[in-house]
Amino acid sequence: MGTPPYKRVLLKLSGEQLSGKYDFGVDPEIAAFLAGEVKKVVDSGAQVVIIAGGGNMVRGAERAGHGIRRVTADQMGMLSGLINCMALTDIFEANGVKTRCLSNIFATQVAESYSYRLAEKHLQKGRVVIVAGGTARPYVTHDTAAVSFALELDCELVLKASKVDGVFDKDPAQFHDAQKLQKVTFQEAVQDNAIKVMDKAAIGLAMEQNKPIVVFDAFQPDSFSKIVAGESVGTFIS
Repeated sequence: MGTPPYKRVLLKLSGEQLSGKYDFGVDPEIAAFLAGEVKKVVDSGAQVVIIAGGGNMVRGAERAGHGIRRVTADQMGMLSGLINCMALTDIFEANGVKTRCLSNIFATQVAESYSYRLAEKHLQKGRVVIVAGGTARPYVTHDTAAVSFALELDCELVLKASKVDGVFDKDPAQFHDAQKLQKVTFQEAVQDNAIKVMDKAAIGLAMEQNKPIVVFDAFQPDSFSKIVAGESVGTFIS
């Protein structure tokens, strides 16, 4: 098949996507489908890092108030992300994808503690690395964590999984005439409030370090492997 243009990529998943047909928790069918899509990429010779949010259980910022501090609420969100990552790790392994869960929150009974060297070692051995717990700091979203870890681990591309195939000029769920944008500049993504694919801090960090982002529908079969092979899928932000 030849060597793919991208050697190492980071995939950002949201908790809501993992819940699938359920209102809460992880849908095993969705996780198994993602395992199959990731396996195609790994089998092509590329290395994969995954960050998963926790919005299917706790949206940190929304839990603040009524006596719960914002710091505590954000920590609850990070812990729900860790629960998702534990589930993904097991389901990936059950589907033949060698996977390790590394947590930024101290939780050594359930996951290995994250370190750059350990993550690097697992990636070199062909394992998928799932980084749990965001950055372990409050006021920092899983989106921003995704860009931060893509930079730290030398991932060439951040792939942001979406329910639609890229960035549109307006909400395609509300407007039938919404047009998909093939390419968007960082500047446009930061300034245009209609573009809500990632939070502005994440896009700002990517812009500062010139780390490209692809927004795509992760639930279209083969879309992940096509992007890693260099095909034009979704919207390219650079």
